[in-house]
Amino acid sequence: MTEKMTFAFLQEPPFCFIDASGDVSGCDAKLARKVCQALGLEDFSPVETEFAKLLPGLTKGQWDMTTGLFVSDQRKKSVDFTRPIWVLQDGLLVAKGNPREFKGYRSIAKDEGALIGVISGQVQHQTALQNGVAPERIRIFATQAGAADAVAAGAVHAYASVAMAHRGYLTRRPDAPLEVIDVAADEKQPAAGAFALAKDNAVLRQRIDSCLDDLLGSAWHRGMMRGYGFSDADVDRLL
Repeated sequence: MTEKMTFAFLQEPPFCFIDASGDVSGCDAKLARKVCQALGLEDFSPVETEFAKLLPGLTKGQWDMTTGLFVSDQRKKSVDFTRPIWVLQDGLLVAKGNPREFKGYRSIAKDEGALIGVISGQVQHQTALQNGVAPERIRIFATQAGAADAVAAGAVHAYASVAMAHRGYLTRRPDAPLEVIDVAADEKQPAAGAFALAKDNAVLRQRIDSCLDDLLGSAWHRGMMRGYGFSDADVDRLL
């Protein structure tokens, strides 16, 4: 059992971000740090990376655990996941006023001039395709900030991610000329995300799951999640 936890994260508020004091904050980062404390690990070491590098970095041993990711059968072929730490709905980040009147992926598919941005490796790419968006109208970005900037500049007309990530982004950039459109459940059901671990860390995963069983839904957890915009109903989906 390692005495150190190297935690890979993205700049994606409210899940993980570097705050004004230079510390790594966000609901995933704080939960991961709390788990490390409960495990008695002395060294919690966050490492910033890009989404596309999260899982390859795990398999190469560059870090021990990643920020929360949607759990999928494809991803489970290469890594293991803890129990879910959130259940989230997709959303679209669009220009303020929603000038193209998007309601979700299908409305983008019907607008033949519309371009949609996604983050490399994220599940929203496949969801857009499944809802009829043509592959040639999908633009791929490395980071949340890059995709959001592209919407603000008009280079793409929507950016698909989880709605809570979009709201977290706008909380930190209230002057951005952008707004969030929630994707209806008939296009994409809310999905569970979890911390990811390397395949050879079964003992660590079991210990983390035991800590999460105690933490998730606790007064500490509910208070922490409220601080990042999550409701008690959001937390209750985990229990």
